[in-house]
Amino acid sequence: MLRQRFCFVCSVVVLSIASVPAAHAKDGVLRAGIIGCDTSHVIAFTDLINNPKATGALADVEVTVAYPGGSPDLPDSANRVDGYVKQLREKGIKIVDSLAEFAQECDVVLLESVDGRPHLKQFRAVAQGKPIFVDKPAAGSLADVISIFRVAEETHTPVYSSSSLRFCKEVQETAHSEKLGELLGCETSGPLSMEPHHPDLFWYGIHGVEPLYTIMGMGCETVSRTDTELSSLVVGKWKNGRIGSYRGLRKGYNFAVTAYGTKGVVQHAGINGYEGAIEEICKFFKSGKPPVAREEIVEIYAFMEAADESKRQGGKAVPLGEIIERAEKQAAASVAAAGAK
Repeated sequence: MLRQRFCFVCSVVVLSIASVPAAHAKDGVLRAGIIGCDTSHVIAFTDLINNPKATGALADVEVTVAYPGGSPDLPDSANRVDGYVKQLREKGIKIVDSLAEFAQECDVVLLESVDGRPHLKQFRAVAQGKPIFVDKPAAGSLADVISIFRVAEETHTPVYSSSSLRFCKEVQETAHSEKLGELLGCETSGPLSMEPHHPDLFWYGIHGVEPLYTIMGMGCETVSRTDTELSSLVVGKWKNGRIGSYRGLRKGYNFAVTAYGTKGVVQHAGINGYEGAIEEICKFFKSGKPPVAREEIVEIYAFMEAADESKRQGGKAVPLGEIIERAEKQAAASVAAAGAK
């Protein structure tokens, strides 16, 4: 019943947001703004979108403005802002000092702050019906992820979040491969660097969990976790008997997927690249229709938060329904507190 209620709420959100018209484009080109100049994504994404040779949806979007942001208590954020701001200025991007000014200068938003904790506050500040892409980690907690979607519903703001690896060629080919037959299960792996202000998998594990969900789809019921000094193994049991797992590696830097089916096995290694993700972001900016459903995004972050809970409980299998129910209560309290201010 919990999952049914949650899916119903998400369906209402999807319908209300999908009815919002696409962002207004001046002279046929959407002005894109960046929030958070503390990640290499701001340079990589700007170079792809603003490439004079860009075609398709990318040709209809141009990054024009940025708000620096930055988290003083997070070195990986604070130490990068000045350098990336300088690079953006050199590319002709206008830098503004407030989110109020920022919101007036763009048609669509790339919320890029490398720290997920300020995402909810930043989202609230600019949620005005313009499409917003929220980069990973979507927030600093599952409760904040749910709160972002609630604010999106209230303001009729189209929004989604995903890892770029979801749209890599190899992941998409695996997800739609006819060689598999009926999908029986999947394993993904990748580097697992962690940041103490976030749940363990939010920071970099998302790049392994997102492909897992891209291939497996929704329906995970329980999550368990085992840790050693070399890796973390997170295993999910899906409602139809399938098993999906993510292996976070503490050494090396390689992404891989292996999918098992009734007709065969499909494997890919060395997965990387932003091109597919940027294409989907720009399509979303034009249409206002997210390529990833809200309920799937919430389940992905519940999966990762459940991995932390399993670790706290010594590897015990943790029901995702309990994790989502707890986060929904926290999100309701957060939205109520924000509305009272």
